[in-house]
Amino acid sequence: MTEKFANIIAHFQKELLGLQVGRVTPAVLDDVLVEAYGTKTALSQLSTITSQGATQLVIQPWDKSILKDVERALRMCGRDYNPTVDGAVVRLPFPPLTEEKRKEIVKLVSDRAEAAKVHIKLLREECMNDIKTKKVDKAMSEDQAFAEQKNIQKLVDQYNKEVTTLADKKAADVMTL
Repeated sequence: MTEKFANIIAHFQKELLGLQVGRVTPAVLDDVLVEAYGTKTALSQLSTITSQGATQLVIQPWDKSILKDVERALRMCGRDYNPTVDGAVVRLPFPPLTEEKRKEIVKLVSDRAEAAKVHIKLLREECMNDIKTKKVDKAMSEDQAFAEQKNIQKLVDQYNKEVTTLADKKAADVMTL
C-alpha cells in the first residue's frame, strides 16, 4: 500500500523535473514523441540530448536521416519550441523566463500538485473500501479495521504534506530570478 502512495509522489516529482526553472535540463523533453521509422518513439530513445549553457539544449539524433522528424516533433509537441537544424544536430533555445511565464509555471505546478492529491484521495478511498469489505467478510475485527483506517489516514496526511512541500519548493524555485 505505501508503495502505491510512493509511486504517486515519484510521478509528481518526475512531472516537476520536466518544468523549466532557471537552467534548462533534458528532462523537459521526456514526453516528446518523434514519428520515425513508422512509429512514435520517445526523443530520448532516438538521440543524445545535452544542455549547452543554461538556456539551450542540443539534440543529436543517432540516425541523421531523422533530423527533420525530430525538428517537426519539437514544433508540433504543443509547446512554444523553436528548434533549428545546425548540421547534424538540432539546437533548441529557451529564452529567459518572463514574470508572466513564471506565474504560468507556478499555476501549472499547483495544478499538478492538486492532481497528485486527487490520486492520493482515490487511493485512500480504495484502501478504505478494502477495509470495509474485510470487516463485512469477518476477515478483520472492528478494532483492527479502525486501526487500519487510522493508519491509512496518517499515510494520506503524510503524502499530501509531501506533495505540498514539493510544490511549494518548486514554486519558490520558479519565482526566484
